[in-house]
Amino acid sequence: MSTPSTGGCLCGAIRYQVGAPMKNIIACHCANCRKASGAGASHNILLKTADLSFTAGTPKRYVDTADSGNALYRFFCADCGSSIYSQRSTMPEMLVLKAGSLDDASGLTIGMHIWTDSALPWMHRDPAVDQHPKNRPPPKA
Repeated sequence: MSTPSTGGCLCGAIRYQVGAPMKNIIACHCANCRKASGAGASHNILLKTADLSFTAGTPKRYVDTADSGNALYRFFCADCGSSIYSQRSTMPEMLVLKAGSLDDASGLTIGMHIWTDSALPWMHRDPAVDQHPKNRPPPKA
């Protein structure tokens, strides 16, 4: 996708800009992400924190607990409830942008499914796409 990309929440109170190219979407099927997104999976884009800047509003933060036991911060619009991004307490330099909050995500594709052990049976997963029963494996050196 070309940069910069823009996005925000449903009501428009939160607006942001992404200043770096975005790669493929990671679909997370864990129960917490499903509940936070209100959908069969959460569609996420991994970014450096420095690549996201807010042009309007400030998201509210909810502290969730990840499977690891560590804090997972979920950021959303306090007015309309739209999910914007999440961030691990142990990796403040990275964040996970919610693909559905982008103004135009048409140039992206799903490149990986994680936590497929928790996937709902009615949620389609392309068998040609990388699938992991738990979290994604660490990047190869």
